[in-house]
Amino acid sequence: MTTLIRKVALTAAGAVFAGGMIAGPTAAIAAPQGTDPLAVLTERGHGKGERQLKVRYQAQPNFYYCGPAAVRNALTAMDKDVSQDDLAREMGTTERGTDSAHLTTRALNKKSGKNAYRTVEIPGRSADDAETDRLRADVVRAVDEGRSVVANVIGTATDIDGVRHSFEGGHYISVTGYRDKGDQVKIADSADPNQAEYWISTEVLADWIASRGYSA
Repeated sequence: MTTLIRKVALTAAGAVFAGGMIAGPTAAIAAPQGTDPLAVLTERGHGKGERQLKVRYQAQPNFYYCGPAAVRNALTAMDKDVSQDDLAREMGTTERGTDSAHLTTRALNKKSGKNAYRTVEIPGRSADDAETDRLRADVVRAVDEGRSVVANVIGTATDIDGVRHSFEGGHYISVTGYRDKGDQVKIADSADPNQAEYWISTEVLADWIASRGYSA
């Protein structure tokens, strides 16, 4: 995909590597028990080109808990049950959001009891080919290890079904699977339980993260 096409798919609002929150209140609630839209586990992976993790999805209860919700959803892929309130305290989340992916990385390592996560920054206003390739490799490796990636995004991105997802104040999402050898990734999005999951190209996701970072 050329840079021009990528910019049509994504319109990023400039920001320094900073926090995420939804610009306005949300009525998001947890999906009813028994109807978890992300309770899917695909055993393929490790070179098979596709894998999806089982996630016990929960939406965020307010407009600024996207960081705690994304980390909480990611931890469930490792069968860890941690409340959003606990994670908010751990990461210093306020009504201004969660400051950076460095905080999500620290919380993921602490609450998972592992030291597997690292913070990767994409410092420019768009991702170059090397940064996109690294994101693809990081997602495939993490998911194959049974770990969800948490990404700090900003601006507007369009998923593969043509649906736009706009977070001009920044947002955190969980990456819970991949297909086409990592060219497309599955998102668990806490902002709206009616759009709890969707697929997006890795190139578009890399540009959506640009100026911020991710935990993988």
